[in-house]
Amino acid sequence: MPQNDLTSVSPAPDATSTPRPRKVPRIVVLGGGSVGLYVARRLRKKLKKREAAIVVVDPRPYMTYAPFLPEAGAGSIDARDVVAPHRKALKGIDVLQGKVTQIEHGRKAVTIQPEEGDDYEVTYDQLVVGLGSVSRTLPIPGLADSAIGFKNVEEAIAVRNHVLNRLDVASSTWDADLRKRMLTFTFVGGGFAGIEALAEIEDMARYATRQYNTIEPSDLRFVMIEGAGRILPEVTEPMGEYALEELKKRGIEFHLNTFLSSCVDGHVVTSTGVEFDSETIVWTAGVKANPVIKEASDLPFDKMGRVTVLPTLQVADENGQIIEGAWAAGDCAAVPDVLNPGKFCPPNAQHAIREAKRLADNMVALYRDRPTVDYNHKNLGVVASLGLYKGVAELFGFIKLRGFLAWLAHRGYHVMAMPTGNRKIRIVIGWIGQFLMGRELVSLGSLHDPRQEFRNASVPPKPAGEKVEQKAEPSISHVEGAKQA
Repeated sequence: MPQNDLTSVSPAPDATSTPRPRKVPRIVVLGGGSVGLYVARRLRKKLKKREAAIVVVDPRPYMTYAPFLPEAGAGSIDARDVVAPHRKALKGIDVLQGKVTQIEHGRKAVTIQPEEGDDYEVTYDQLVVGLGSVSRTLPIPGLADSAIGFKNVEEAIAVRNHVLNRLDVASSTWDADLRKRMLTFTFVGGGFAGIEALAEIEDMARYATRQYNTIEPSDLRFVMIEGAGRILPEVTEPMGEYALEELKKRGIEFHLNTFLSSCVDGHVVTSTGVEFDSETIVWTAGVKANPVIKEASDLPFDKMGRVTVLPTLQVADENGQIIEGAWAAGDCAAVPDVLNPGKFCPPNAQHAIREAKRLADNMVALYRDRPTVDYNHKNLGVVASLGLYKGVAELFGFIKLRGFLAWLAHRGYHVMAMPTGNRKIRIVIGWIGQFLMGRELVSLGSLHDPRQEFRNASVPPKPAGEKVEQKAEPSISHVEGAKQA
């Protein structure tokens, strides 16, 4: 649908233009992640098209199910199966692909920056902020140049390809110091994301050494740097200690109560004085709310840059005064935990999906002149994978699982939470295929720069003013010439 039919769209600088009247109220959902996708789907199910037009804005054309990123990075799940394409999952909903650069709720307008072309504005009647989070980095020397995050599917696959590529190159390298540098893999951040990424990638790399006659599992060095005194703070301390000991048994090196001080040109220096070289540095040390909320929005936010909301998920100022027409949930919102007064709901997929459903139901309630309901959800527990057939889980506050059963609980819970039945089926089929045929261990590093080979083969351009002669020569002539030869 053309944009001029979809919305009252105007170029961003033309803020004085008067939007043409709309036939139906418009709900704009910022972000197509767990919050945005589930809010939009539920609203479309409960509101008829003549009651509301729904627009989802996101720079990517798909939603990424983050809990499966470690398995995608390790090749246990195909990268395409951990994402839900917006245009397939959001039937009857308009999707705009672009980055939100400004929110002016006073004017009820948002500015969108498309991948190509000029910025434009979209006006709305109701706004849902589900912009999620971005990696929380620090001004550490060398970090921006040497490290890679693990926040989206592109980064997860890039880490996988890079690790396998280092094994390929190291297998034909005889310089001992260079090999050691190539086969040293450093992860920074010992929370759920970091530990699952480390465990899955280490498991994959160790399995991959079977294909190399010149690399032994003992040649691999995996290092975890964590500023706290323990890993997996989301689970109880005994379970965190169990996970730590299990990973240490696999030869993984842990530096707790330690910070990354520098990593210029891959030379890692820690706050405790440890130094080593590593060609792979993965940053998983936390996230922060999307910065557009704090830097380019007139919505109220807390000291962490999150939109302040009531338990009903309606945006409210510091005095609890509701900001009409604005809602927020997920990682970018400070959602009060009514079961634990004074605390906020943790930024994970379990809460984000449930918050999205409650938000949509409350918005529909207002449409129907019914009272809203507070978001109230007791955490069902936490599950974490520690590699193939290994994991830890704490369910319902009293069930504690370790090893294979915890790994099954992890896979079972998350495959059920994965949106769309199509993706659920694809993931299960992929797991069965892996069980029967083993992991697929191929590095496709050229995917990250597919034009490199063409650039290398290209002839340097002629000097300015010199004519370039071109002669058409059918390729069949080469074949005939080869036959005659």
